[in-house]
Amino acid sequence: MASNSITAAYESLPKLVKILIQLFLGGIIGGIYRIIRFVETKNVVTLVVGLLCTFTGLGNAVAWVLDLITELLYNRITILAD
Repeated sequence: MASNSITAAYESLPKLVKILIQLFLGGIIGGIYRIIRFVETKNVVTLVVGLLCTFTGLGNAVAWVLDLITELLYNRITILAD
């Protein structure tokens, strides 16, 4: 991953800021993060999951919970985001 990428900029935010973002905007942020990550890495699975997370209610709910947990544990979004 390039050090000047958009996802790297998000990952460099303080942990508290990312947790607050996940609490209030997590469903949509998780999907957008994955779509941008696809542009950076060209992993099609990441794109599909990003689209599902962004445009489906169930995807938003699942991504919100998983992304919040991974932010708390690993300080970054990790599940299906590579």
